[in-house]
Amino acid sequence: MKTTSKIIKEIIFGHVGACIVLLCIVPVFFTAYGLYRGFEIKVEQISDPSDEEDLIVVGFSQLGSESGWRSAHTASIQQALTKDAGYFLIFNNARQMQDNQIKAIRSFISQRVDYIVFAPVIEDGWDTVLLEAKNAKIPVIVTDRKVNVQDDSLYTAWIGMDAKEEGKKAGKWLESYLEQEQRQTEEINIVVLKGTVGSTAEIGRTKGFAEIAARHRNWNILESVTAEFTANKAKEVMRDMLRRYPEMDVLISQNDDMTIGAIDAMQEAGISFGEEGDITIISFDATRDALELVKEGRINVDVECNPVQGTYVNEIIQKLENGESVQKYYVVEEKVFTKENVAEFLKDRKY
Repeated sequence: MKTTSKIIKEIIFGHVGACIVLLCIVPVFFTAYGLYRGFEIKVEQISDPSDEEDLIVVGFSQLGSESGWRSAHTASIQQALTKDAGYFLIFNNARQMQDNQIKAIRSFISQRVDYIVFAPVIEDGWDTVLLEAKNAKIPVIVTDRKVNVQDDSLYTAWIGMDAKEEGKKAGKWLESYLEQEQRQTEEINIVVLKGTVGSTAEIGRTKGFAEIAARHRNWNILESVTAEFTANKAKEVMRDMLRRYPEMDVLISQNDDMTIGAIDAMQEAGISFGEEGDITIISFDATRDALELVKEGRINVDVECNPVQGTYVNEIIQKLENGESVQKYYVVEEKVFTKENVAEFLKDRKY
């Protein structure tokens, strides 16, 4: 038979043991839960939550923040879809990962938002999640880059640029420039820094420029290589291109961030570029920093890709709210900037 003192000890130490076990298990549980939560998609509510039921709820998934152009694109939509304008905006940064965007769109569907807006990181792979949005009767507005889907009714409208036309503009400018320099019969050696492979801008700009280049047997595209639309990657890639192709005459860089990275590499190597240099630079996007370099003659030409698309998103939503029909495709206005015309636009450039 157990003595009273033994029974008391068992009770005390039994509870203490249980507490020790709990103290060990609970932190592990919360740590594991925190790690699990760390893999979830972060969805940021831009507008201040409100009890007002008349706000239009919009879920916006941005593909990332890889460039100054992308930041301007994000800001344009955030500034258009404010609470004062009648919106409650839920924002997601997908950090260049399609899986993150798909999870974000599914999150928007589960929250029963009124509209979904997204800028797709690549064109393919959207059919399933967009069908889910269609079945939930949530209109989808695609911005900037396009989606390649079997059924176009999976999205309501697309807003963006004609990337192929941008590529053709770059090629036509080079034609005119070489003629002006009386170099139209010379062998012209070209390197292309491409953006994210499979993105609308990469596909269109590559095809558009190639279409013009095909007219000229003396235009030699030495290599087309991706630098993922980032300055750091472009600097690394350009160092390699300069070592491998000392005969390079022209650099086609498919966005301004890559151009700036490539310029850093050329400066390191002591290679001259721009209007007075050995390498002619053709860039895309026309961000303010790059246009300053156009003004200085360090970039020869910059083909605009207009990020200000928020007003189009607002216009489409308001029409749908009023029961009006909308266009399927909206192409934003874009220009070509050289040293001759850049000054008049630079003073009002906000991005």
